[in-house]
Amino acid sequence: MKGFGSLKSPVFVKTAGFAFIALAFFYLGKHWSDDTYQQLIFFSSNSDLNAKTPSISISQNSNKTLDVKSVINDTKQVETVTDHTSSANQQPPPPPAVQRLGVVDENGVMRDEFEVGEYDPDAAVAESPNNETEMVVKGGKGVTFRVPKFEACPVSLREYIPCLDNQVAIKRLKSTERGERFERHCPAKGEGLNCLVPAPKGYKAPIPWPASRDEVWYSNVPHAQLAEYKGGQNWITVDKDKFKFPGGGTQFIHGADKYLDQISEMVPEIAFGNHTRVALDVGCGVASFGAYLFSRNVLTMSVAPKDVHENQIQFALERGVPAMVAAFATRRLLYPSQAFDLIHCSRCRVNWTRDDGILLLEVNRLLRAGGYFAWAAQPVYKHEPILEEQWEEMINLTTRLCWNLVKKEGYIAIWQKPLNNSCYLNRELGTLPPLCDEKDDPDDVWYVDLKPCISRLSEDGSGANVTNWPERLNNPPQRLQSIKLDAYASRNDLFKAESRYWKEIIDSYVRSLRWGTFKLRNVMDMRAGYGGFAAALIGNHLDCWVMNVVPVSGPNTLPVIYDRGLLGIMHDWCEPFDTYPRTYDLIHAAGLFSIEQKRCNITGIMVEMDRILRPGGHVYIRDSVSVMDELEAIGKAIGWRVAIRDTAEGPHASYRLMICDKNLP
Repeated sequence: MKGFGSLKSPVFVKTAGFAFIALAFFYLGKHWSDDTYQQLIFFSSNSDLNAKTPSISISQNSNKTLDVKSVINDTKQVETVTDHTSSANQQPPPPPAVQRLGVVDENGVMRDEFEVGEYDPDAAVAESPNNETEMVVKGGKGVTFRVPKFEACPVSLREYIPCLDNQVAIKRLKSTERGERFERHCPAKGEGLNCLVPAPKGYKAPIPWPASRDEVWYSNVPHAQLAEYKGGQNWITVDKDKFKFPGGGTQFIHGADKYLDQISEMVPEIAFGNHTRVALDVGCGVASFGAYLFSRNVLTMSVAPKDVHENQIQFALERGVPAMVAAFATRRLLYPSQAFDLIHCSRCRVNWTRDDGILLLEVNRLLRAGGYFAWAAQPVYKHEPILEEQWEEMINLTTRLCWNLVKKEGYIAIWQKPLNNSCYLNRELGTLPPLCDEKDDPDDVWYVDLKPCISRLSEDGSGANVTNWPERLNNPPQRLQSIKLDAYASRNDLFKAESRYWKEIIDSYVRSLRWGTFKLRNVMDMRAGYGGFAAALIGNHLDCWVMNVVPVSGPNTLPVIYDRGLLGIMHDWCEPFDTYPRTYDLIHAAGLFSIEQKRCNITGIMVEMDRILRPGGHVYIRDSVSVMDELEAIGKAIGWRVAIRDTAEGPHASYRLMICDKNLP
């Protein structure tokens, strides 16, 4: 009995009570978990912690049947939910999406898409060509782009170069005695080209290089005046439906190849294709000098003004030789300092000694330290009083420029520019022309007047100490360090990264888009950077040359492009380009329009692209998704066949690739 008495102890009673309560809760919990009871209770996360009784809330799944079996058996099937509640008991609608106005998301990461205000579709449409047919493209965010289709220009504009054929502006010039009429005089804003320049009747796909060096279709450049005027000088002849180029010139009567051999024998250190990689041919004729240098791994920029022989540059381009309409007049040419390893003038009709040699001072700015100037002209070899006087003036001027007359033989004289400033600094006090001020930037060229002073060479020797070809193509040059960039990364790293980037892209173009089958010869890169695109084309053994354009809106990387052994020019894409219609087989633009839309009418840029693009040519535009819809509408309005592709980064990347083809007439 004593044992039973212990059962009445307080400890036993409490223990038994606790066990009873636990069993009761266990039973109730099991009972409520039955399918006939679907309403579960949860402690609300919003309950008042100070309240005596915790608050409860109804589950969002109350009165809903979940098809659990289907979810388990098919993981790809979306959960089926059947709602049995009245509208009064439905869950509240989700909050409205937050409108993001900044460029940084909630994680502090830069965003690709953000709002900048309301969009006015009329503001994106360029000057209307006043026809009724429109191209309509529905872009993202509900924006519709309407661009009127462009009509063909009059036949009189078939060879139109907007900034060089502006007769209204040329007639207003106060003076033309120094060649001002051959320089840029662009149409005023809103008065630019708003039609499509037509091709000549019977235009054909150009003859591919290298055959085009020796012959082109007559119908593509139907101008026989030059053949008639220069018929006796072996420049150009007409043969049935073709122009043929025998390879001669006014001064190289035995042909361009023999002429180049003579220069090599006179000064072996010129070393075409090794030490000399980039050349400038002034007053180039039909550019046979540059055409034959290609076989010696030399790129030559052939320049001439649009004068009485106005179509000589057009013939050069049709042949597949780098060329531009340009003149030594009153402004700097659009190339950087120390750009060319060799500058050549054969009867180029330039008075180098006028105004105390200001034109030869421009040659000096363009010529690389240690580079060569070759002059083939009558004053070199003819013994007539006037010509002998001109020769003496040339000798006097080149001596004051510290040029060394390396060799004079027959009708050719060759000078070499010094490697540094020591000769300039050791001249007698007061010797003209003086050295330019140290603040003068010799690479500042956009609408900059010629200066009557000698451009200083860099004290560190940059520009003079480039490696030989082909090593210089991929070696980061010393002048890379002088490029002004808003970047903390090493410029050498940026240079190498850009080269790798374009190599991968061009490799994919050759592999996937059959670039190897394209008959590419004249190519333009509208935003060239360090020239990685052009270098990648060379790496893929595509037999073409590239005009690397450096926009004025970005850093001036032109010195680096030339130090790599490539060609390029400074340009503002708010204005037309100085070349004939139908110049390029391929025009490439990467990231150009998303930048220039802040400054320029992008429709005007694309109409200009059509002007300089050969029929049958291609346009490749890599740019932001934000501008791609508008570019597509403009491209279709021009009449291009347009296709939009994802880049290698995939469909969610912020960039797209637009491929356009221009039809043959």
